[in-house]
Amino acid sequence: MSASIQKYIILFFIFLSMSGFQNQNSHPVKIYFQQKNPKIIVDGFNQIYIIDKTEITKYKQEGTIFKTFSIKRYGDITDVDATNPLKLQVFYKDYQQIVFLDNQLTESNSAISLEKLGYEQCELACTSANNSFWIYNKQDNELIRLNGDLNPFIKTGNLKRILEIDVKPNFMREHNGYLYLNCPKEGILVFDIFGTYYKTIPIKNLSEFSIQNSNIIYFQKGILYEYQTQSFNTIDKKFNDTTLINVIFQNNTFYKIYKDSLITEQP
Repeated sequence: MSASIQKYIILFFIFLSMSGFQNQNSHPVKIYFQQKNPKIIVDGFNQIYIIDKTEITKYKQEGTIFKTFSIKRYGDITDVDATNPLKLQVFYKDYQQIVFLDNQLTESNSAISLEKLGYEQCELACTSANNSFWIYNKQDNELIRLNGDLNPFIKTGNLKRILEIDVKPNFMREHNGYLYLNCPKEGILVFDIFGTYYKTIPIKNLSEFSIQNSNIIYFQKGILYEYQTQSFNTIDKKFNDTTLINVIFQNNTFYKIYKDSLITEQP
């Protein structure tokens, strides 16, 4: 085989690996659950987490139960950040607690009381690079990044005053050196790793989204969208199924979520 032909074959497979909603052969996974409308998360290893009130059930990528975790003394789970599958961050808003779990769903340290650290009105929390994490403190309308020793080393100041908008975020994630703060009425506010405002992505009325290759992926009214932040283009895939509650796209797999089940589908 000539070198030029080999080159084009390699480029072809690189193109396939980088394309948006691409094809991949795999057996479908079906998971049925008794609880109604639980929160579903899929990590970068295609492991599935079903969150129901105080309980997290982790499934392997083939759909078998791996382990269950639950702490009832902190109330219902508000959010689970699985950006790092080896270190999950679990946030309990009502009791202002953060718990970190390893890949075995075992607590990796003692629970962090945000109240004891002086933050009594934290609405959101997510993981960050270098063993740190972000919180959004509603009392001061401020993003704060804390290091592994629980010391604040980045503070944005009052975002309401700085940006001159009514900041009411409901979701945030860090990806590739940027923090994405979702404000349904304003769009997605983007900050760099030092807490400096960078830009606003004009996608409104979202409750959550995922970030892949710096693109925003979200599901609305039966359509899965991918907003490409570099080109400002949007590609979409429509699902003709009115019973669908949500669709997650991860590692070339659609995770179709219904009221009582999850079913995977290949593009």
